Amino acid sequence: MHDEGPTARQMRLGAFIHHVGHHVAAWRLPDVPAFGAMDLEHYASLTRKAEAAKFDMVFIGDSLATWESGPEADSRMAGHAFLEPATLVAALATHSTHIGLAATITATYNEPYNVARRLASLDHISGGRVAWNLVTSSNPAEGQNFNRDSHVPHDDRYARAQEFIDVVKRLWDSFDDDAFVLDKAGGRFFDPAKWRATHHKGPHFQVRGPLTVARPVQGHPVIAQAGQSGPGMALASRVGEAIFTLQQTKESARKFRDEIRAMAVGHGRDADDILVMPGIVPVTGRTEAEARETFDRLQALVLPEVGLALLAQMLGADLSGYDLDGPVPDDLPPNEGFKSRRAALLEQSRRDNLTLRQLYEANAPARGHRVIVGSGAQIADMMQDWFENGAADGFMLLPTHLPGGLDDFIARVLPELRQRGLFRNEYEGRTLRENLGLKRPG
Repeated sequence: MHDEGPTARQMRLGAFIHHVGHHVAAWRLPDVPAFGAMDLEHYASLTRKAEAAKFDMVFIGDSLATWESGPEADSRMAGHAFLEPATLVAALATHSTHIGLAATITATYNEPYNVARRLASLDHISGGRVAWNLVTSSNPAEGQNFNRDSHVPHDDRYARAQEFIDVVKRLWDSFDDDAFVLDKAGGRFFDPAKWRATHHKGPHFQVRGPLTVARPVQGHPVIAQAGQSGPGMALASRVGEAIFTLQQTKESARKFRDEIRAMAVGHGRDADDILVMPGIVPVTGRTEAEARETFDRLQALVLPEVGLALLAQMLGADLSGYDLDGPVPDDLPPNEGFKSRRAALLEQSRRDNLTLRQLYEANAPARGHRVIVGSGAQIADMMQDWFENGAADGFMLLPTHLPGGLDDFIARVLPELRQRGLFRNEYEGRTLRENLGLKRPG
């Protein structure tokens, strides 16, 4: 049973807008705008729909290099041309008034000052609705676009990210909230006692500061984070606020949430200062059979060379020499890319005894996230079960195809969640922090 009354715990929902949908074959559907990833109106329309439905945020991912699998497979995938997230979020801020806007920016191939300045500006432009999805680059090809011959090793990326976020937060605090007195008669623009340089010197960065932007509207933009490896969880538990995670089962999701909350308490934080939002891939219709038809139609559009290439990206291994209908190889070489994603896929292949073909088919809808196909009530049942049994504070939705996948969820699942008292009817505040129920940093 759900809680009653206005103080009842509410489910948090984000819409991960990935190009024209998370399914690798989404662009091939007749009602999907194939080149939508380069079209502002495509994103703006989806943002307006999510805002009308009272979602907490839309979430924009990124990569600083193409994922290359060979010309034949690459030329059959849609994800090789897309807009830069921070620029896109600035535009989306002008097409919305309440919904949060999460931009992915890597700590691996950026500098703290640039990122602090960009995000503080976005928070002012949006009126306090920005989140930073703090990532360490998973695409090994990114290093070659930034003066390197090879990718930064996994643990080094997280060590850099730990220092990176500390510097960014100190830069955001360059001015106190009330530093700008704007005293025209006395000729004082700001109080110098409420302005400070950063004076940071560490293993990775040397940053004097102060930042050339007033303190963000939210104090600090909300920090989203998706690390699931040991270093990733260490970073997420110390600084993350909206934790986007890949979980296939309720048991693994509950274990992850319990662990990350305990780790946060170990860092001196309140466990409720972080919201764990597993990714789910909802495919819905008026009935389960109708939903299954939609899903099967998408799966039938997956070309073998594309499915295998996408799986190879996630596993960080060349799969070209293996039998598609044989077992998933257990001798894959180590890699510096998707550590936790790779582990989750290999665990799924062992748990469900999948062949290589079956694993790429399971990976095609959204790179290993949990797929749930059913009526609106069936999907709401799963979400309610996880939410009420300690496995989730909310969910990041990964629609298979856009706009249809988002439209279907809004039409079929949201009414069920609202009827059960699990999701809001109106926004609670003006900023993303207020709507997520997160404290404003002092």
